[in-house]
Amino acid sequence: MLLEFIKFVIYSGLIVLISKYILVTNLRKLAESLNLKPKAVGDISGFATSIPELITISISSFNGLISASIFNVLSSNVINFLQYIVAILSNKNVKKLNNKAIKIDILLVIITILIPILLVLLDVEMNMIFIPIFIVLYVIFRFLNNKVHKLYLELEDKMIDNTIQKEKESIGNKQIRNTVKYVLIILMTGILLFFVGELLSNVIENLADLFKISQFIIGILLGIVTSIPEFITFFEAQKHYCKKVDNSILGVVEATNNLFTSNVLNLFIIQSIGIFIYFV
Repeated sequence: MLLEFIKFVIYSGLIVLISKYILVTNLRKLAESLNLKPKAVGDISGFATSIPELITISISSFNGLISASIFNVLSSNVINFLQYIVAILSNKNVKKLNNKAIKIDILLVIITILIPILLVLLDVEMNMIFIPIFIVLYVIFRFLNNKVHKLYLELEDKMIDNTIQKEKESIGNKQIRNTVKYVLIILMTGILLFFVGELLSNVIENLADLFKISQFIIGILLGIVTSIPEFITFFEAQKHYCKKVDNSILGVVEATNNLFTSNVLNLFIIQSIGIFIYFV
C-alpha cells in the first residue's frame, strides 16, 4: 500500500517538475524569441501549465474515474485563482487590477470556478451533451477575452510594441536557431510527459481499485499537484516585465491571461476530452 502512494507522489512530482523546469521555461523562451505580446505569452503559458491537467484528467477518465476528473478541474481552478491572488499581493500589484480588461478576465475566471461547484452540488452526471456546451462556452469566453483586451489595453499594447521593436534590433540571426531549438525541446518534453503519464495511470488505477480511495480525494490530490506550475508562472511573469519596463502592468496582463487560459482550458476543453474518453 505504501509503495503505491510513493509511486503516486513520485510520478505526479515528475509531471510537475518536467512542466515547470522544461516545458514552461522553453515555451516562454519560444514566445519571447518570436517577440509575442504579454497576452500571447500568457496564452502559451496557460496551455503549457494545463498539460498536467490534460494528462491526469485523461488518465482518470480512461480508468472510469469521471467524478475524479471534475473534482480535479474544480480544485485546479480554485487553487490557480488563489495562487494568482497570492502572486499579485506578493508583487504589490493590486492597483493594476483596476484595468477593465483584467477585471472582466477575473470575472470569467470566477465563473470557471462556479460552474464545476454547481455541477458538484447538484450531483450532475457527466455525459456527452456537455461536450458541445463546453466548446460553445469556450468560444464565447475566448471572444470576450480578446475583445476586452483590444478595448481596454490599447496603451499597454503600444508600450510593448516599442519594447519588442528595440529587442528585434538586438536579437540578430540567433533568433531562428533559438526558435528551432525551443520547438525541439518542447516536442521531446511532450513525449516524456506521455510516458510518465502512462506510469501515473497505472498507479491511479491501483489506488482506486485496490485501496478504495474515493474519486473526490483523488481529484483533489491531482488538482493540487497539477496547479503548481501556474504558481511559478504567475510570479515569473510579473518579475519579468518589471525588469524591462518600470511600474509596468504588462506582467499582470500576462499572469492574468495565464490564469484565464488555464482555467477555461481545464473546464471547457480538457474536461470535454475526459468525458469523450470515458464514454468512447
